Amino acid sequence: MLVLLPPSEGKTAPAEGEPVELAALTDAAALTTTRRAVLRALVRASRRRDAVEALGVGASLADEVVRNTTLAAAPAAPARTVYTGVLYGAARLDDLDDGALARAQRSVRTVSALWGAVSPEDRIPAYRLSMGTDLVGVGPLAAAWRRPLSRALDRAARERLVVDCRSAAYAAAWTAPSDGPGVVEVRVLREADGRRTVVSHWAKHTRGVLTRHLVRREAPEPTTPAELLDAAGEMVGRELLDAELAPGPRGRHVLSLVVAGLPPT
Repeated sequence: MLVLLPPSEGKTAPAEGEPVELAALTDAAALTTTRRAVLRALVRASRRRDAVEALGVGASLADEVVRNTTLAAAPAAPARTVYTGVLYGAARLDDLDDGALARAQRSVRTVSALWGAVSPEDRIPAYRLSMGTDLVGVGPLAAAWRRPLSRALDRAARERLVVDCRSAAYAAAWTAPSDGPGVVEVRVLREADGRRTVVSHWAKHTRGVLTRHLVRREAPEPTTPAELLDAAGEMVGRELLDAELAPGPRGRHVLSLVVAGLPPT
């Protein structure tokens, strides 16, 4: 399987460690050129007087934008410890035994506006950049990443089931080919008073819980949409009320995870 995650806005900056080494990151042959171009453009943009506006962030994040200016020399740590938002708090990729960590390293990719895609063990610094940014010198980032991500991920997607947990902005950067074992978009519904509604914050948490379940379970990795439904069904009665699989657009599938209660705080 190939589990695709969005990055988290919340990140923990490593306190120590060697800087990022682009050539050592996953899929370096396909992604290094674009990673270097985006990194340089981000540093330039972050040095501008209007950097906060140029990067589309609020004034409260000005310190994080300033931190972008020293990314090439900043301490780096495994991505699974840097991303610390709601999804990653639930996935707890920083708390896995050796077998589960090996599976996560093989199967999980975080699609990133700065790095393209990284594995849990890839060493990166904390940064501030969203996929919706139109970066001077690079252009709209989703468009900039499509061809490099295609070179990096298409082959894997033709050989493995794609479990797509990305948000719309990050899904725009790469579309999995339809001639592989299957592509399944994961959505989350909350059931209350007999009605099911789409939720956002709860969705991040539940997608993280699903990711943790998939990398920790002892059974073989799912290879078809039906096997993914069976794997998610193992969570029903604990984290989930229900799990359903339905055909989606363009021959893809949609896995609906149904939860109850209020979103976690």
